[in-house]
Amino acid sequence: MQGERPLKATNVRELRDLVALAVLATLVGLIAGVVCVGFRLALESGEGLRHAAVDWAQGRAWQGLALLVAGCAAATAVAASLVRRIVPEASGSGIPRVEAVLDGEIKAAPAYLAPIKFVGGFLAISAGLALGREGPSVQMGANIADAISRLFRRSWQDNRALMAGGAGAGLATAFNAPGAGAIFVIEELVGRFEPRVAVVALGASVGAITVSNIMVGSEPVLLAPELPVGSAAIQPLYLLLGLLLGVLSVFYSRSLLATLNLFERIGGPMELRAAAIGAVIGVVAFVAPEMLGGGDHITQSALNGELLLMTLPMIFLLRLLLGAISYAAATPGGLFAPMLVLGSVAGLGFGMIADQIFPGLSIDPEAFAVVGMGAFFAGVVRAPLTGIVLVTEMTGSSSLLLPLLSGCFGSMLVSEALGDHPIYTSLRRRAARSER
Repeated sequence: MQGERPLKATNVRELRDLVALAVLATLVGLIAGVVCVGFRLALESGEGLRHAAVDWAQGRAWQGLALLVAGCAAATAVAASLVRRIVPEASGSGIPRVEAVLDGEIKAAPAYLAPIKFVGGFLAISAGLALGREGPSVQMGANIADAISRLFRRSWQDNRALMAGGAGAGLATAFNAPGAGAIFVIEELVGRFEPRVAVVALGASVGAITVSNIMVGSEPVLLAPELPVGSAAIQPLYLLLGLLLGVLSVFYSRSLLATLNLFERIGGPMELRAAAIGAVIGVVAFVAPEMLGGGDHITQSALNGELLLMTLPMIFLLRLLLGAISYAAATPGGLFAPMLVLGSVAGLGFGMIADQIFPGLSIDPEAFAVVGMGAFFAGVVRAPLTGIVLVTEMTGSSSLLLPLLSGCFGSMLVSEALGDHPIYTSLRRRAARSER
C-alpha cells in the first residue's frame, strides 16, 4: 500500500501540470487570436488604401505612376529596414524558423518580433507584394506563446508545445481554419504525433477561433458552391490533375529558390533591393492592380468560375513571378495564400479544358479549382492532410474529399519521384547555410 502513494502523487502532479498547460494553451490562443485577427483586419484596410491610391494614380497619368511607384518602393524598403535593423528573424514567412526553434536548432526570437512582424508585414503586403498573411501569423503566434511560456516559467518541453500551439493558432486565425491549424502543428511543424503537443494545439486553435468568430464572424474565408463529386468516370481526371500539379509544384519550388539565389548573388543593401522590388510592384499596381496582394480575390474568382481560359496561363505565370520576387524582398510575408492562388488557377484551367474534351461527363471546372488548391499545396509543402482540411475549411465545401485525396496523392507522388524537397525544408536549409 505504501508503494502506491508516490505513484498516485505523481499522477496528481502530472494531471495538474497537464491542466495548467491546457489553460496556458487557451490563453495563448486567445492572445494570438486577437493579434492575428488584428493583422488580418489591418491588411484588409491596407488593401483598401492601396486600391484608393491606384485609382488616384491612374487618373493622373505619368505623375500618378511615379508617385505610386515611389510609395510602393518606400513602404517595401521601410519593411525591409525594420527587419534588418531590429529583428532579422522576422524576414520572410517565418515558418522554417519556427520549425528550427521547435527542433532545438536555433534559439527563439526575442519577444519584440511580433510587433515588427506585424508592422513589416502590413507595409509589405499593403504595398502589393504577392505574399500571404499566414506566415507572419504563424510566427507571431509562436512568438507570443514563447513570451507567455517564459512569463510562467515553463519547462522547455512545455515551451516547445506552447510555441507549436501558438503557431497553429496563428494559421487557424489567418484562414478561419481551426482544424487545419491543429493538423499543421502535428504534420508539418512537429512532424509526428505527440499527445501533449496535440492537446496544446487543439486548445490554442479553439481559443484563437473563438476570438476570430467574435471579431470577424465564422464565415469561411472563401465561398465555394456545394459542388458534386461527379460520376466515376471523372475521378481519374482528378488524379491526372494531381500528377500535373506535382510537376508544377516542383517548378514553383525551384523557381522560388532560384530567384532567392539570384538576388543573393546580385547583393547590395537589403533596403535597396526591397525598394527596387517595391518599384516593380508599383508599376504592376498601375497596370494590373488585381494581380497584387495575397490573392484571395483571385482564388475566389477561380472558385466562382469567373476567369477566362485564355487568361489563366498569364495569371499563373505572372503570380508565380510576382510571388518569387516578392519573397526575395526579405520582408515579412507568407507563401500559403499565393500557393492557393496558383493551385486554384491551374485547377480551373484543367477543368475547363477537360470539360471541352469530355462534354458528356458534366464536369464542373470549379470543382477542379478546389482540388487544385489542395493538390498544389500538398506538392509544394508536402503536408497533404493540412492541405485537405485547410481547403475544406476555407471554402466551406465538404463534398470533394475523395477528389482532394486523389489530387494530393498524384501531386505528392510526382514531387517525391522528382526528388524535390518540401519548400520549408529547402528554405530552412538555405537559411542555415547563409547564417554560417
